[in-house]
Amino acid sequence: MRISYNWLKQFIKLDSTSEETANLLTDLGLEVEGVDKFESLKGGLKGIVVGHVLTCIQHPNADRLRITTVDLGDGTPIQIVCGAPNVAAGQKVPVATIGTMLYDKDGNSFQIKKGKIRGEESHGMICAEDELGLGESHDGIMVLPEDLKPGTPAAEIFDVETDEVFEIGLTPNRADAMSHWGVARDLRAGMNLKNIHTELITPSVSNFRVDKRTLKMDVTVEDSKLVPRYCGVTISELTVKPSPAWLQNRLKSIGITPKNNVVDATNYVLHELGQPLHAFDAGKIRGNKVIVKTVKAGTKFTTLDDIERTLHEEDLMICDENGPMCIAGVLGGKNSGVDENTSSIFLESAYFNPVSVRKTAKRHGVSTDASFRFERGIDQTITQYALKRAALLIQETAGGEITSDLIDFYPKKVEDHTVFLNFEHVKRTIGQEIPVETIKKILVSLDIKINTMSEIGIGLVIPSYRVDVEREIDVIEEILRVYGYNNISFTQKLNASISNATRTEDYKLQNIVANQLVALGFNEMMANSLTTPEYVKLSENLKEEFNVMMLNPLSSDLSVMRQSLLFSALEAVSFNINRKRADLKLFEFGKTYHKLPSGYDENKHLTLTVTGNRLAETWTQPQKASDFFMFKGMVDMVLQRLGVTKTQTQPLTNDVFAEGFAYTIGKDVIVEMGTIKKGILKEFDIKQEVFFADFNWGALIKLVSVKIKYSEISKFPEVRRDLALLVDTNTSFESIYTIARQTEKSLLKDINLFDVYEGKNLPEGKKSYAVSFILQDNNKTLTDEQIDKSMNKIRTNLEKNAGAQLR
Repeated sequence: MRISYNWLKQFIKLDSTSEETANLLTDLGLEVEGVDKFESLKGGLKGIVVGHVLTCIQHPNADRLRITTVDLGDGTPIQIVCGAPNVAAGQKVPVATIGTMLYDKDGNSFQIKKGKIRGEESHGMICAEDELGLGESHDGIMVLPEDLKPGTPAAEIFDVETDEVFEIGLTPNRADAMSHWGVARDLRAGMNLKNIHTELITPSVSNFRVDKRTLKMDVTVEDSKLVPRYCGVTISELTVKPSPAWLQNRLKSIGITPKNNVVDATNYVLHELGQPLHAFDAGKIRGNKVIVKTVKAGTKFTTLDDIERTLHEEDLMICDENGPMCIAGVLGGKNSGVDENTSSIFLESAYFNPVSVRKTAKRHGVSTDASFRFERGIDQTITQYALKRAALLIQETAGGEITSDLIDFYPKKVEDHTVFLNFEHVKRTIGQEIPVETIKKILVSLDIKINTMSEIGIGLVIPSYRVDVEREIDVIEEILRVYGYNNISFTQKLNASISNATRTEDYKLQNIVANQLVALGFNEMMANSLTTPEYVKLSENLKEEFNVMMLNPLSSDLSVMRQSLLFSALEAVSFNINRKRADLKLFEFGKTYHKLPSGYDENKHLTLTVTGNRLAETWTQPQKASDFFMFKGMVDMVLQRLGVTKTQTQPLTNDVFAEGFAYTIGKDVIVEMGTIKKGILKEFDIKQEVFFADFNWGALIKLVSVKIKYSEISKFPEVRRDLALLVDTNTSFESIYTIARQTEKSLLKDINLFDVYEGKNLPEGKKSYAVSFILQDNNKTLTDEQIDKSMNKIRTNLEKNAGAQLR
């Protein structure tokens, strides 16, 4: 938000510098992020002075040039070569002296230097009005009044305004400070505490009167909840033209481009008082009726920015008998605005429901100065006052007469609310005692009335425009920001608390797993919990009736809470692949949300997503794509790191996974993992294989074991024996593993499948497993006899229980 220093001075007497004022505003909570300089004419006419042309003769070497002698008031005339056809002796002219910076129409600067033109010295430049930014003419030099004294700075003649503009980072809760008047109120409070007593100077509207009643508008408000207050008045016989310089300068200083005197007046009052207004061309209002209502969904409406918009059934509109004229509180219509042909207007000042305006602005992707204020809540009590102020300003700049009674629809007046402030609570919250008299002084300076007074506290009446002050703690915050955070003392004592957290705290386990996955080459992703409702159609496991819908969605693509983390991961994969990053390892800790018949359900998950090549391309080894078993190993590593080892696996196929596994403990499914089906990948335009694992984090952390088991490294060697087994094609390695473990429990330390062969030279329906067995005794060295005995037992049981044969 931009605030003009000169404009502020119209509300409050300020003797401080802009820097001191900026510091005070920052201390008051209106943080000044920067101060910019404004000049009504770029360069401020610095270096431009009045010159008196003493002589003017023809240039000997150029037909279109003249050599002039000019008095600049310092007693030493200078020579200037000039090409203007109208230059003549005796004239008073503006002269740019050596070193002056001038600006062209595009804002580019150039410096006046001493030089020679066709062999004759020139010590300055006699200027045309367009070269000074004072007009558009370049037909000749600018001739000034004869009574001007040579050497007079041009800035004094043309009343160049300079200003300093504060860029304030306004927080959303400070709706009361969204204007120059609001900022001045805060300044008054801060200054009063420093014993600089000053009062606010408010614009007078005592001259407002109805001149005649020749243009009446009938106003109908259909819903007082959406429009608690609506004021209007007509002004006739006005002339639309450019605004006077002072008004244009005020708007330009805060970054607003002037349009015409009527629109500029409404913008001026908006930034002066914080009340948005809108002027309708009264001649374009059909039936002289203004109806404030919602319209049928799908209605087409073209706004001032020449965009045709499709209206929503909840969009509040200002209409006439023919239809919409303006989106209330947001943006005017193209066909009802003021232009150079307008001679009468209907001037509107209203208070629209903040939630309604915010929803409408979001739906249409529009943010205006008006919607910015309505969304946060303006002062309902000044609606009529602001209308009168704007009407008088329009009369001042555009002429015209007030031609109707002032309409004020205000069925239920807003009331100030009360709060009791306990002195002990103030002391405990702030950390030190503030004198009661100081508290009272601060509250009064903030327009907070003292209703009752006792030893323990004060009964207060909060003005309705302070929409952010509703509770006692809000009042304490007001006291503290005016008193000054810098004035609160700090002790040398440092207090700290240490929480007793177990090793199985959720965040600790997250960090353990995250560190492990990062070491494996994964990157953590964070996706929005809001998603599109269309994703539930991609899986039978997701139900549309379980969607948790947003009441105020930003868009249709972000209107529900996600039921699965899969689609967020696929969005990320697709996004990266489209940017030439096809080798991905991603993990995410996130939640899913369901609206079940029993109530809302929220579950935490960990997901892993892998696609593309295992490693980055390098000259030392060929590229190798990630595969199912590599991914399964990663899932196993996460479970092992958490100490969850007693799991069972079973094949998993559904409408999401082409092939996969479910890890279970009892009846609880801990992990589902597998290869995503191509049909789902096609929805995201992904053409490469994607592996996905979904950990039920809530169930998993309940199974985490914090007990650490360790054993001493054996001093005795381990022995490896390999078996080449011919087994049925439907025999899994898991069955081989289980039989061997049950056969030899004491000496068998590890079992590994290191080769699988299916093809020619094998009987039909058979495959070959090459399995290694590691045996070791922790107390002694194994003998060949012991090894052979154990291996024979294993082989026999494999033949008996798995139908395995030695090759």
